Amino acid sequence: MEKEAKVIAVSVSGKHTFSKENKERINLVTGLGIEGDAHFGSTVKHRSRVLKDPNQPNLRQVHLIHQELFEELKDRFHLTPGQMGENITTAGLDLLRLSEGTLLYLGETAVVKVTGLRNPCAQIDHFQPGLLKAVLDKDESGDVIRKAGIMGIVCESGIVKPGDAIRVVPPSGPFKKLKRV
Repeated sequence: MEKEAKVIAVSVSGKHTFSKENKERINLVTGLGIEGDAHFGSTVKHRSRVLKDPNQPNLRQVHLIHQELFEELKDRFHLTPGQMGENITTAGLDLLRLSEGTLLYLGETAVVKVTGLRNPCAQIDHFQPGLLKAVLDKDESGDVIRKAGIMGIVCESGIVKPGDAIRVVPPSGPFKKLKRV
């Protein structure tokens, strides 16, 4: 029997900090992201991307990580929801195998459209040494596998809280493997 996909934790930080604080609920706003989060806005907010082009669209409004990653790494690292900078920690859903354009229905009304993979950077090793290498892998072809979660944009506003179910709707058309955004 397949586990029900659900929200384990929701987290936000108004500053560009590596980790985010767990909250009882977060408010997703169409086209902007998570109210009160440093990445809130229609244009990119990630510091290195702002330096390159501050007018590019914000495809990283919402960061989701699967709790199963924490379980996979628990022998080497102590990780709890929000610590890796994610806004939504999930369980029962293989985020990394979703197609680009997949819609995630969260809570009563919120909808997030998957845009791609999070590309972990060296900051992750400042948090816990060796974590960057642990969240990167290679497949049989030698291609890099990024396991640090996925990114998305808010298509429909709504409140999201721990315990909310997640309904997954794949996009019409062919499967599009997630790329880093």
